[in-house]
Amino acid sequence: MDVRRRRAYLRPIMLNAVRILALLLILALGGLWASAWFGRAPGEGVAESFARRFAGLTGGEMPAPSAGGVQLPQGMALGGPFRMTDHTGRAVTEADFAGRFLLVYFGFTFCPDVCPTELGTIAAALDTLGEAGGRVTPVLVTIDPERDTPEALADYVSRFHPRMVGLTGTPDQVSAIARAYRVFYARVQRPEMTQYVMDHSSFIYLVGPDARVRTLFRPETTPEQIAQAVRGQMRGG
Repeated sequence: MDVRRRRAYLRPIMLNAVRILALLLILALGGLWASAWFGRAPGEGVAESFARRFAGLTGGEMPAPSAGGVQLPQGMALGGPFRMTDHTGRAVTEADFAGRFLLVYFGFTFCPDVCPTELGTIAAALDTLGEAGGRVTPVLVTIDPERDTPEALADYVSRFHPRMVGLTGTPDQVSAIARAYRVFYARVQRPEMTQYVMDHSSFIYLVGPDARVRTLFRPETTPEQIAQAVRGQMRGG
């Protein structure tokens, strides 16, 4: 068999092999995603659950919890520049918060349980900080800009803390800030509900005066633990 005929003979075999491997990979990832969806811990987002399982398969480790929250891997940076609209309708960027610490949460006003709980935790942490809490701005970034207008956010954030800032924007702006913080979110329409909901990761981010995340807190972290971590960051500058 000459070279040309051999290549013609092998080409469909190789293409079929590649297709089979691609299909197996898709099925494996789909199975892992399904496992992440149904095996989530309370308050854990699908993305965190998926990453935890993937890390286990590859022999890696998720960031370990520390006294100040979740330790970020070396070289990993979260946060940074953004352009949004606050709950008063004013266009803002990270420069409007320069020099201040932030406690940031990504959620939405129609959230039935996790968001109110975590925003309440932020408010309680500020109370625990006492006078030092005045140096910290609590922020809710919506991942549902279609419904969370500045007016809706203004009403919502006022229920948790008088200084809480709500941020919304265009879908592209929300997507950009979510990528900067590596936030997972997705619109979900459940058969038993008339309104859609948003599935999303549920970390609280402590952002430093340089607009970069210093640490983050898993769901159900206590206000006292958050306040302790904030004090430690303030001492460090």
